[in-house]
Amino acid sequence: MAFEFKDCLSVDGIQFEGLKEIQPKVFGDSRGYFLETYSEKDFFEAGIKDRFVQDNQSKSVKGVLRGLHFQTFKPQGKLVRAVQGKVYDVAVDLRSGSPTFGKFYGVILDSEKQNQFYIPKGFAHGFYVLSDEAVFAYKCTDFYDPTGEGGLMWNDSSIGIDWESIVPGLKPVLSDKDTKHPGFDFEALYFDLSGKWIGK
Repeated sequence: MAFEFKDCLSVDGIQFEGLKEIQPKVFGDSRGYFLETYSEKDFFEAGIKDRFVQDNQSKSVKGVLRGLHFQTFKPQGKLVRAVQGKVYDVAVDLRSGSPTFGKFYGVILDSEKQNQFYIPKGFAHGFYVLSDEAVFAYKCTDFYDPTGEGGLMWNDSSIGIDWESIVPGLKPVLSDKDTKHPGFDFEALYFDLSGKWIGK
């Protein structure tokens, strides 16, 4: 297999169902390197049987924070990686009934390591750019639908994402839209366990 798949655990040791860190095998020599970034066969064997239908790519400068985003009407599973540079990437479980509901998992994605992060449907997602600039790419399981945009405030205290432990004195550069998301509500309905939107 050309990939190593690692299950993700919350800070209190509970496993996130479906969430995985992925390390492709990188073959390098003095000429450069080669790697597979996706193989349906290997991913299916690891239990990731999504069909990816859209590839996206963004470029951001150091200090930019994008998130926390999700789609309601057309929820997306995502396979994300840093093509260039380094980001701190975060997923928040919004699946009602999940043992990790409201918990987050963060991983540093680094183009030198070529590591990836698989995020199933039913999670909010965001990232912070650690390098001078970063090119960020992600495969999606459904098409973008602007009428179904949703989000949570990036620094919601009830989620408690550890941004500051990664970047002391964090002063993120945010879009206007990302300053206006609501906070997380433990009593609210977001997605069901399959990642289908059941909120209002």
